Amino acid sequence: MIFLYRLILKIHTTYQKIIQKIYIKISVARGLKVGKDVIFVEAPDFGSEPFLIEIGDRTKITAGCKFINHDGAMYVIRSMEKYQDARNFGRIKLGKNCFVGNNCIFLPGSQMGDNCILGAGSVLNSSMPDNSVYAGTPAKFICTMEQYGDKALENNVMYPRELEPERAKLEAYIKENIPHVYKPVKK
Repeated sequence: MIFLYRLILKIHTTYQKIIQKIYIKISVARGLKVGKDVIFVEAPDFGSEPFLIEIGDRTKITAGCKFINHDGAMYVIRSMEKYQDARNFGRIKLGKNCFVGNNCIFLPGSQMGDNCILGAGSVLNSSMPDNSVYAGTPAKFICTMEQYGDKALENNVMYPRELEPERAKLEAYIKENIPHVYKPVKK
């Protein structure tokens, strides 16, 4: 039974990866601009206007992200005579060397500068300057990249770097050696 489960899981995963690669290629054919060395952990939802989206070099987009290039709520107000011609579209641009956390949403006209991080679950409805970290709904400034880097060094996890190429050994080391210390309750 376990063999059958693993086989079905492998088939499903392979199928999903193929579909996602095809979806990205179709989006590029429709005008999506993707820089060099862009990583899609999972294909985002590029919406109905991928030609309004630009993603810079070395940007990583994780699972569950969505790009919304138009305001679908115009459907409601267009039923009113005064707003029959209401339309709202906007471009979305992600700079170079950015990271987008899981389940982020980009709204029309939003932009990430270069060297930026957008935290998981964020909704970006404005623009982020270069070298900044934003998070939240709506996304707000958290810190600069330098502050983020300094904090990362403060909380750095030390382990033998030679374990990095061998993931199983690295995971075993981390599991055994990372202390059971958690963040304090915020007051």
